[in-house]
Amino acid sequence: MDEKTAELRDLFVEATGSESVTERQADDRGTLVDRDDEAVDDAVRELVAAMRERYGFSTPLGDDAYALVARGRFDDAEDAAIAAAIRDGLGEREDADGDAEVDGDAVVDPEDVDAETVRKARLDLHLVRESDREVEAPDESGDPPFNYADLKRLTAAGNSIVECAEQLGAAPDGVARYAAVARTDIASTRANDRFRDAFRDLLTDADIEGSLASDAREDGLREATEDIETDVSL
Repeated sequence: MDEKTAELRDLFVEATGSESVTERQADDRGTLVDRDDEAVDDAVRELVAAMRERYGFSTPLGDDAYALVARGRFDDAEDAAIAAAIRDGLGEREDADGDAEVDGDAVVDPEDVDAETVRKARLDLHLVRESDREVEAPDESGDPPFNYADLKRLTAAGNSIVECAEQLGAAPDGVARYAAVARTDIASTRANDRFRDAFRDLLTDADIEGSLASDAREDGLREATEDIETDVSL
């Protein structure tokens, strides 16, 4: 396990209420920065809960795991590393059936959490990476089968994956993966990118001491929940 994955694991274990606390966490507690971090973590989970209620999520992960996905995204952690951190955190909280409570009623088998699960969770949170939009070539020719911007335009117009594939001259299976990204981009745009920006404001300012972290929390929540279009069906 690399250092970033270990740090994410520790964050997840602490957030989900595990009794095991690392020496680093025990030593760091009580500082002003930690109090700010706690406020930021609370704000991130509130944003996650708001998005779950508004949009619904596509994975069985609970709010704490989704919060870790958001933090990992802005820590530039790869999806596989985030998945490993979640698995390790869940493994420390397994119940008698081999499953683990993420939080609330969410129960997940750690073995079911992989990079694709994290990718879907990122998209649920409107946290698209630029690499998600880069259509890969199906062979060694190096030429992508279609342009992402064209797929996004067709998706926004209400075309199904099959219809998009026909117009783009591409295989439906190949189109489906990028259509999910296009739908996320469209939903985020319809919300004026407020959720994405609120996560970024909170998580890129998480180490600032004093009132700045509190301001980021309040501003991020307010901007993310005010005047968002409620009709986001695609």
